Amino acid sequence: MMLTLGLFVFMLRTLPYQSMNRQLSYRWPTGSRVGQRPSAQFLGMDAETITLSGQLLPELTGGRLSLLALQTMAEQGRAWPLIEGTGTIYGMFVIEKITEDNKQFFANGQPREINFSITLKRVDESLYAMFGDLRQQAGDLLNKAQKATGISL
Repeated sequence: MMLTLGLFVFMLRTLPYQSMNRQLSYRWPTGSRVGQRPSAQFLGMDAETITLSGQLLPELTGGRLSLLALQTMAEQGRAWPLIEGTGTIYGMFVIEKITEDNKQFFANGQPREINFSITLKRVDESLYAMFGDLRQQAGDLLNKAQKATGISL
């Protein structure tokens, strides 16, 4: 497993991307000052996008069905958790754009080579906002378990 977006798993049999481009932006507006350089103020995070791109060879790797699954997810207009195979949680992302370039066709019109690009946009505020205070959640869960069982841990 390379990456998951919701329940869709990126791997050799589905969509093995060859390139992952992550862009993080920060907001630094400036204000003009007389006789000095403009002053800048940090206002926080701005947009975060991830672009996955690669080439599919349907005889060896995934094909149109995998791209169709992602198109269906995109058309639902929902955010999905993006988690790397190493366990890194990137956050909640929507599918903003899917591009597909088909080349070298079989006699029935099916492409032998599909170049694709998928642009994902982060929509959650932060991992803290998404999961909350994990220590507090674990404490609450422990308290509920103790009350339910009558066992003090």
